[in-house]
Amino acid sequence: MATVALRASRAWPLCMTLVAAAAMPLPAPGQVLTDVQQAPTLTIERYPEDWSNLAVKANRTGRWTEPFKYIPWATDGSTYLTTGAELRIRYEGYKNANWGAAPDDHYTWYRFLPYADLHVGSARVFVQPIVSAIRGTGRARTPVDTTATDILQAFAEVEFEVAGGATARVSVGRKLVSLGAGRFIDTRYGPNIPQAFDGTDVTLADDGGQLRAFYLRPVDTRGGAFDDTTSHQRSVWGIYGTRWVGRERNTGLDVFFLGFRDTHALFDQGAGRELAHTVGARLFGDTGTQYWNLEGVLQRGSFAGKRVAAGGIGGELGHRFMQARLQPIVALTADYISGDADPGDKRLGTFNPMFPRGKYFAAQSPVGPRNLIHAQPSITVHPAEAVAVSMTGVAYWRASTRDGLYNIPGALVRSGQASDARFIGTQLELAVAWQATAELNLSTSMSAFFPGRFIRETGPSRTMRVAAAMANFRF
Repeated sequence: MATVALRASRAWPLCMTLVAAAAMPLPAPGQVLTDVQQAPTLTIERYPEDWSNLAVKANRTGRWTEPFKYIPWATDGSTYLTTGAELRIRYEGYKNANWGAAPDDHYTWYRFLPYADLHVGSARVFVQPIVSAIRGTGRARTPVDTTATDILQAFAEVEFEVAGGATARVSVGRKLVSLGAGRFIDTRYGPNIPQAFDGTDVTLADDGGQLRAFYLRPVDTRGGAFDDTTSHQRSVWGIYGTRWVGRERNTGLDVFFLGFRDTHALFDQGAGRELAHTVGARLFGDTGTQYWNLEGVLQRGSFAGKRVAAGGIGGELGHRFMQARLQPIVALTADYISGDADPGDKRLGTFNPMFPRGKYFAAQSPVGPRNLIHAQPSITVHPAEAVAVSMTGVAYWRASTRDGLYNIPGALVRSGQASDARFIGTQLELAVAWQATAELNLSTSMSAFFPGRFIRETGPSRTMRVAAAMANFRF
């Protein structure tokens, strides 16, 4: 999924054209997906799941997981415990990593995520430890590889009624957070270690919408046991509002403000303290046959004594042919993500997406959502009820030929100072997923990234090849 960024004024007509063409597949009810994070009835964060309906025996189906989902601790139903777990094994192999600038690499990630959710009246305590490891690689471990044994989530929450029939929820502690389409704050679910945040999260909601206010600091992952710490370098805060249309909540509008501070931000222009203010809106909808997700943002602030002037627009549109053979889904995603036009002036034009989805474009993409134009057509078919096969093609260009190429976490992959070429390259990816049971998802993918002129002019330029296979058991 793409984020959006644009140095708004001169590029606005182009961006509107891209939005009109943008699309990406979203799930229909009961439809098998190639993305394991959308497993049936479950969520990535786990704490939004509500199993209180199992207090009524007539609502139980007899499935083996139900005794773990509702464990009563009081006869009146006011106190109960929900438990669950995820066990995931994922292999990734890279040939010509970073187009040959890095050694070939292959490894296997392991993670185990049990959780317990205790409800006592209107209060709850949610705890989710993580046990993780990586095997097979000789390179240095990164924060997404392993954190040994640590606490991924641990927070207390209280819910109460306010005026007009609305409810308020206040939570304090460590938790996974995803806003909207995950373009700016997301869980980083694809890599081995998800991105957790420490802080306060307040939500005011009624039947028609919700308003969420928060102050969060990311958790810095370390390789030892119980040594993850709250970041003192970065923080994010904001207000995120959603208004739904209809009871299904498939269609609506998001408006938001996000503040971000980084005491040591890195761009092709240099390093320094960054303060960014992002305002934007997202229009989303799903009729079952068609779906859309269009988002635009502006970003202002300061960086190393210079002003920030970035922003953007982009989105996704798609169509499901549910009555056709193989139930194909066709889609196209497109974005314009602003870059810096002149590294020597007193303005930074590189958009900062803060904490975007780990699986941003293709499943294994070396390109991140900064200084980027991208177009991504895809098709998904279902040769069997529980099997999905997807083919995705992606083309990448630099938005500004004076700015560099960045990866998903925001690190500079190639400086833009040595080439005026715009075209980065193309990527093809084939993915297959089988929802073997309601709890077990098996998937594999293969991709190839063919370098364009910019890659050829700035360093090694071999075709990058990536293979992955994953088994994910969750209940």
